[in-house]
Amino acid sequence: MNWEAINAVSQLVSSIAVVFSVLYLGIQVHRSTRVAKLATQDAAATALRDVTKPFMENAELERIWRVGLEDLSALSVQDQARFFHATYQFLKAFETIHFHYVYGLMDRELWEGWCGLLRHYIAAPGIAHYWKLRPEVFSARFRKFVNALEPPTEHYTVGNLAGEETRK
Repeated sequence: MNWEAINAVSQLVSSIAVVFSVLYLGIQVHRSTRVAKLATQDAAATALRDVTKPFMENAELERIWRVGLEDLSALSVQDQARFFHATYQFLKAFETIHFHYVYGLMDRELWEGWCGLLRHYIAAPGIAHYWKLRPEVFSARFRKFVNALEPPTEHYTVGNLAGEETRK
C-alpha cells in the first residue's frame, strides 16, 4: 500500500468521524433544548402556583381575591391595595409565561391553555381596572398582546365560577 492510499483512507475515516460527531452533537442539542423547554414550562406553572397558593391557604386572601375580581367597590381601601398587589404578581407571572412562549420555550398547546386562562382573568372587572391604571409596569410586548386579546363571551374566574356572582 502506498502513502496516497493510506492518506485517502485516513481522510475517509476522519470525514466519517466528523459526520458522526456532528450528528451526535445535534442529538445532544435537541435533547438539551427539550430539557430547557420542560424546565421553562414547569417554572411557568410554578410561578403562577406561587401567586395563587396563598389564596387556597388563607381564607381572607381568597375572599379579597374572589371579591376583588368581580367588584372592587365591595372591598375596603386596604383590601383593594392587597388585591392590586396580588393582581400585579398574577399578571407578572403571565408576562413571564408569554415571554417564554414568544422565545419558543413553551409548547403551543400549553400556551393556548395559559392564554385561555388569561383571557378570562383580564376580562374580570377588578383586573381590567388595574390593567387600565398600571399598564406601564409591564413590557410593551406584553401590553400589546393583552390589549389585542379577544374577550371571552362569558368570563369565568374563581370570583364567578361557582355561580354565586354574576358573569359579565
